[in-house]
Amino acid sequence: MFTSDKSALAERLRADLPMILEENTKLATQISIDELAILALMLQQAKRVFVIGAGRTGLMMRAIAMRFMHLGLNVHVVGETTTPAIQEGDLLLAASGSGTTSAIVKAAEKAHSVSASVAVLSTTNKSPLANVAQLVVIIPAAQKQDFHGAISEQYAGSLFEQNVLFVGDAVFQTLWKFSNIPAEIMWKQHANME
Repeated sequence: MFTSDKSALAERLRADLPMILEENTKLATQISIDELAILALMLQQAKRVFVIGAGRTGLMMRAIAMRFMHLGLNVHVVGETTTPAIQEGDLLLAASGSGTTSAIVKAAEKAHSVSASVAVLSTTNKSPLANVAQLVVIIPAAQKQDFHGAISEQYAGSLFEQNVLFVGDAVFQTLWKFSNIPAEIMWKQHANME
């Protein structure tokens, strides 16, 4: 099934690593910078920021939450035992390629019902999740069941998941540059019980 041929593995890796980088570079040029700027404004205006995603996308959202915390934002990961109730004035930042993941849709509906803002990272603006959002940032990547490589050669939703992290880091980087917070000051927020 796999191979123990190191040369064959190296050859495949020489092709796959640049392919992944090229797909991400191409996708980055297709994302609306205006939508990202609106997201950056929403983050700045929110009393608190809540993030949610499922599976690998959820891991990317956790990484984004950490960076926003370094910036000094009051940020929570939905589903953690210490996450408070979302309220008016808060922002839910949700990521779902399909926009149909039930737990994420339910969280967005709850946020909407208490007049919190909802911003979404998704491959589509035609979904139950998009229907309750004030902002949908389209990441035009393949969805999980695009098995024929029409948009990406990568497996399942890999390109979407990678771009969720890139988009989050880009928004962080931009907000950081405008904040004028020295990196040494932000570092004091970094976890010290590792």
